Amino acid sequence: MVRLRFKVQRYQSEAVDAVAGCFAGQPHRDDPGANAEITLSPARLLANIQAVQRARGLPVSPALAGSAAASRPDTPNLDVEMETGTGKTYVYIKTIMELNKRYGWSRFVVVVPSIAIREGVRRSFEVTAEHFQQAYGSKPRSFGYSAARLHELARFSADAGVQVMIINIQAFNVTGKDSRRIYEVLDGFQSRRPIDVISASRPVVIIDEPQKIGSAKSLAALSRLGPLMLLRYSATHRVEHNQVHRLGAVDAYNQRLVKKIAVRGITVQRLASAAAYLYLDAIEVADGARPRARAELEVRTGSGVRRQVRLLAAGTSLHEVSGGIEAYRGLSVTGIDASRDVIELSSGDIICAGQVTADVTEAARRRLQISEVIRAHLDKEQQLFPLGIKVLSLFFIDEVARYRDYGRADTRGEYARVFAGQYQEQVSELLGRLPGDAAYRRYLESISAESTHRGYFSVDKRTGRDINPDVKRTGEEKGQSADADAYDLILRDKERLLSLSEPVRFVFSHSALREGWDNPNVFVLGMLKRSDSTVSRRQEIGRGLRLSVNSAGERTDDPLTVHEINELTVVTDESYTDFVNGLQREMGESAEGPAPRPADGRKASGKPRGPAAGLARRTSSRPRPPVAFDSAELVRRCARTIDDRLSVGTPQYLVRHGEQRAAGAPRTAGGPAGLTAGFTVASTSTHVATAAASRVRYDLVGELAGRTALTRRTASAILGRLSPGTFAKYQRNPDEFIAECARLINGEKARIAGC
Repeated sequence: MVRLRFKVQRYQSEAVDAVAGCFAGQPHRDDPGANAEITLSPARLLANIQAVQRARGLPVSPALAGSAAASRPDTPNLDVEMETGTGKTYVYIKTIMELNKRYGWSRFVVVVPSIAIREGVRRSFEVTAEHFQQAYGSKPRSFGYSAARLHELARFSADAGVQVMIINIQAFNVTGKDSRRIYEVLDGFQSRRPIDVISASRPVVIIDEPQKIGSAKSLAALSRLGPLMLLRYSATHRVEHNQVHRLGAVDAYNQRLVKKIAVRGITVQRLASAAAYLYLDAIEVADGARPRARAELEVRTGSGVRRQVRLLAAGTSLHEVSGGIEAYRGLSVTGIDASRDVIELSSGDIICAGQVTADVTEAARRRLQISEVIRAHLDKEQQLFPLGIKVLSLFFIDEVARYRDYGRADTRGEYARVFAGQYQEQVSELLGRLPGDAAYRRYLESISAESTHRGYFSVDKRTGRDINPDVKRTGEEKGQSADADAYDLILRDKERLLSLSEPVRFVFSHSALREGWDNPNVFVLGMLKRSDSTVSRRQEIGRGLRLSVNSAGERTDDPLTVHEINELTVVTDESYTDFVNGLQREMGESAEGPAPRPADGRKASGKPRGPAAGLARRTSSRPRPPVAFDSAELVRRCARTIDDRLSVGTPQYLVRHGEQRAAGAPRTAGGPAGLTAGFTVASTSTHVATAAASRVRYDLVGELAGRTALTRRTASAILGRLSPGTFAKYQRNPDEFIAECARLINGEKARIAGC
């Protein structure tokens, strides 16, 4: 096991000093069981805050910011912005120790938005305890609040030294039985209310990820803690108060405080639908309106078939919305049930929110992603193995059955089987190139494909089997898991995974476990899941942004080599341009401050909502009346033209690799048009997909007749005159075959009509 070593970092100390400096002139005073009140006048406190802001080049606050989370109107509200991966948890733990040293304050409450983050914070207090003991001569005593362990709260109020309670917001702002106990007079707690004991201590309240704790109910609950002050730490503040420190995404990268980001984006080329693909994202309900389904399907556009999101109402024809793609012919939405989050199709299929229909391209796409993750991992591992740095790769998946299938004797799910095959193939090829006496060769040979990957999931306590976690569907915790056991397991193994003697190098985790933990030696991320509009790309890549450590637990932060070593490769099934533009847009929003929000409190996303985002720009596919154009001349000319000019592309996947560019570096020639500065294309590779038999039964003659306004007899005659080699292209890509034949036939018709 590798023990993480911590050292004093100037940029982190500056964040600590920013908060502590706001209280300059406050006398040091130790009050047993409670924090001393702030004696500074509001004018003096504002002057201190303004001095801190000027020293850091921040906008100067004209007044002390208020908040519904404060119990008194003069309660200080300070914001600290720090990019994910720069150690904000470390910073606020050190701030706790510094406030105690300078002013004597000893009671602190850390409020977090989820169990995931609570467990991560609790672990951070554990692993930094020895470091702060050496730096301050003492360490904070921390515990996670639980209604079942109120003796810990009694010690919080009575014991000497720095006391820290870590609590998730749901523990005191919801109406469940356990949550209500914090407000009840309890016989087993000396007839006291736990909330009164907390508020009597006048704690310094630290809010981790405040943008996720913004509802009126949550703010009211925070005020009941009786905070002496409120300190908010996040990479993405949504509501600003008095900001006293800022380290944004661009600054963190330019100062080499986080990993450099590389992206491998996968684009499907010339692969028209071979199945009725449909992904149901959500059911949208508005007052006075019928529910509509927000769904993704394949749509024929001027530049080819693309997957696009549409709002579908009951009765909507998917064939019409798709622009006439044959896979959707006869398929329509027959019912939408908002209470169950399902839609029913005319085929009889029922699709739940978050579910995707059979998609012949999905398996090939995921197989390529897994292959690219392994390739990126092995490339990085060869580079870093001589330096004693363990390389980890993380796969995010959205269904445990993809990894662990208990219906099989070996319990291996689809992704586990694909991984084993791809890993063995690539390692065998690599071993053939390595010298026989190479240390890295011996390392690879010592690890089997089965022992080098592991899943971290929720566990059914009755059966001991891995299961999907319970994920919140609504509210501030939407999309997050509430399973403490899964987080505890992955956090407990955090340091063990850093050791080269530990064979696990590839980690599979449920996408709902994305927050609350990270590992400094994650160098590759594979997104084997549906994109989630509620989760930003910055949140996802944040799991791997922290600078790596070597086998001695020391950070690899030498300014001369930091980005040669520390590069995080993200393998996504989005196109390179789409992913990078989205990521840079989020970074730009961070640099410019919070984006404006609509009246309902949601952040503006730039995406159209309502009817404009739905069924606009539909292409009608109603068949035109057949034309009596049955001449032998037309048949001969069309068949000859198709034989000579028909081009049907083999389904391919394009992998475009690019990386973050240093500040001020020139753009590489050949980068995608319109790509925002900050990333550059490094390489492009094309992979031919293994052909899969289409599950769509095409009426080839009828479809061609409908698209050309010819009779079935004429369409059949044209097809009958094609050479065997030309007709064989139909199996390669049926939809494109039909579309291209129709285009060529219509061209010949126009030429004949013009003679």
